[in-house]
Amino acid sequence: MGLTKYKLGNLIQICDEKNDDLRFGIDDVKGISIKKIFIETKADMSGVSLKPYYLVQPDDFAYVTVTSRNGEKITLAHNTSDHTYIVSSSYIVFCVKEKDLLLSDYLFMYFHRPEFDRYSRFHSWGSARETFSWEDMCDITIELPPLSIQRKYVDVYNAMLTNRQSYERGLEDLKLVCDAYIDRLKHSKRRVPIRNYVRQIDNRNTSGEPYSFKGLSMDNYFINSIADANGLNFSNYKIVAPGEYGGVLMKVGRDGRLTIARNDSEENYLISPAYYTFKTENINSDYFMANVNRSEFERRGWFSCDTSARGSLSWEEFLDLTIPEANEREQQIVSELHKVLITRTRINEKLKTQIKNICPILIKGSIEEARNTKEV
Repeated sequence: MGLTKYKLGNLIQICDEKNDDLRFGIDDVKGISIKKIFIETKADMSGVSLKPYYLVQPDDFAYVTVTSRNGEKITLAHNTSDHTYIVSSSYIVFCVKEKDLLLSDYLFMYFHRPEFDRYSRFHSWGSARETFSWEDMCDITIELPPLSIQRKYVDVYNAMLTNRQSYERGLEDLKLVCDAYIDRLKHSKRRVPIRNYVRQIDNRNTSGEPYSFKGLSMDNYFINSIADANGLNFSNYKIVAPGEYGGVLMKVGRDGRLTIARNDSEENYLISPAYYTFKTENINSDYFMANVNRSEFERRGWFSCDTSARGSLSWEEFLDLTIPEANEREQQIVSELHKVLITRTRINEKLKTQIKNICPILIKGSIEEARNTKEV
């Protein structure tokens, strides 16, 4: 019992099987989010050969060595599904080889901590592109409790994960109901351009007030900006008052996303002068948000964007996008569904944060238990 020190390289191994026979296709291609999950790839796959892509089999890990300009995080994920994914050959795929010493889920908990993000950034090397190499990964010294203690804490983590996933499935059902109702309106109501309801505003922070500096998440809500604010002159930044909106119409063509967020707080925000700010009139604001946050609305925005490298959507093209002209009662129904959906989505995000925050506690708890067991 007790703790045993290992070099991580003695416990894991590279998995370099490629998709040579093209067994896996475009639907199996994945990227990795800085939230440490696999996501649908955002890369343009037109004409790309999938033969050099690496297989990420169930229980495998994959990570991106480049850590610069990455929100001070390392991009890494664990395939906990029953499906094999394929990832770019620029990724590193690996697995646990000493399964009698280290549980894969325990290793992911170890990775899923701010301490590991800081470690990987500190030990990254390079000039324009700092990287955390495979050799750096293998050089990590890790203290492991016995497998029985690892399993105990992994079970706690997985129980929380299962509860959150169950909650998330309920969210998907609620979203289907909301989308189905809007689809019914789409086929029974006249479509009208959103210019009927949107008025652009441009209030600048000329007095230099210390309002919160925000960015916009691609999930359509305001987030704390990850941009370096040192030395920025915020007097030219745009103010988003409570109830007002911010919109990012750049990179719509590249990302296939149209990012619109409403300030639901009671304080003013500051956003980049490159973003648009506006308010809505003569429409239920939740009905408006439910429509503009739909993937169908985003696709129409993507179709209307220009052919520049960024694929921007002009303000006029944005105003020409349409939504169903619903009456007050119909808007209220969608509004209530949308408000419940947003509330539960935020709860789900908090659950995700709690699960992430519990990882350092569980790792620390497992180490302390192993130490105490040895002392006894």
